[in-house]
Amino acid sequence: MDYLEKLKQIKEKYDSIEAELSDPSILSDQAKVIELSKKRSSLTEIVEAYIKYAKLLKDIEGNKEIIDSSKEADLVEMAQMELEELEAKRDELEEDIKIILIPKDPNDTKNVIVEIRAGTGGDEAGIFANDLFRMYARFAELKGWKMEIMDLNDSTMNGIKEVVFSLAGNEIYGDMKFESGVHRVQRVPATEGSGRVHTSAASVVVMPEAEDVEVEIDMSDVKIDVYRSGGAGGQNVNKVETAIRMTHLPTGIVVQCQDERSQLKNRQKALKVLKTRLYDMKLEEHNEEISAARKSVVKRGDRSDKIRTYNYPQNRVTDHRIGLTLYDLSTIMEGDLFELIEKMKIADRTEKLKA
Repeated sequence: MDYLEKLKQIKEKYDSIEAELSDPSILSDQAKVIELSKKRSSLTEIVEAYIKYAKLLKDIEGNKEIIDSSKEADLVEMAQMELEELEAKRDELEEDIKIILIPKDPNDTKNVIVEIRAGTGGDEAGIFANDLFRMYARFAELKGWKMEIMDLNDSTMNGIKEVVFSLAGNEIYGDMKFESGVHRVQRVPATEGSGRVHTSAASVVVMPEAEDVEVEIDMSDVKIDVYRSGGAGGQNVNKVETAIRMTHLPTGIVVQCQDERSQLKNRQKALKVLKTRLYDMKLEEHNEEISAARKSVVKRGDRSDKIRTYNYPQNRVTDHRIGLTLYDLSTIMEGDLFELIEKMKIADRTEKLKA
């Protein structure tokens, strides 16, 4: 493969974007500036590799010229030694270039909306759902992301039946997309007196947040109900109708938001979740088409798939998709998901390289 030519074309595209971003007529269009800045950011790593690769090839040619033309034995020997080092660096860089040339998921840069629901296991499932929520909240904090709760439905024993929240920041979907699926916990429940290990589950769905240009909703297709919030809220609870439920009639999708005291804010949040779910539905259909052609090990996949087990007695976390086991559960539950996510990314890149 002629990496230099491929990289050169990308560098020309990068320079074209730079020129556009310097154009005063474009600078006045904020949406266009954001779009171009994202494109430039996505190409930066490749352009840096191009500059490094082009210099390496030039140095290799320079050393070859010395070896072919010089009459000085010492100089030829030095050039030969340096040539071997440069060629080794070139081979290593070409492997890196293979990876960075893999087409990026355009959704990777997006913010996300996450839904966590308690599954099988009664009260213990609710407690585990809350543990997962706390784990992601801590991870978001470590990453410097902004979290905003859209809807929260409490259960007994400090558990939750369901929570919907958004995460805003850099490259969030790229980090979070492999978290979708069924998470299983094995431990002695707080509700169990005999000390027997039980298995409970909670489901996680991670959706790239839809932008307005990607999803248009005819509001005549949306049934809106206003009701009194049943959650925390002091004087506001059960006195003022601020909670919003939206039903998208063509698809049957129902979203609700009761976290804010303002009906308008709850309406805005609910609409954002509805748009995201509709966009996610389109994305699922697209992924099913791809999956039919090529079954993926680390697919975003069927949300009924059991993806990970958290075993408390053995301080163990196992990701079943890539066969990874880490004996560091306590640290992971405090939000240290870095190794788990990085291993998933590597497995995904490896699979794409094979394809």
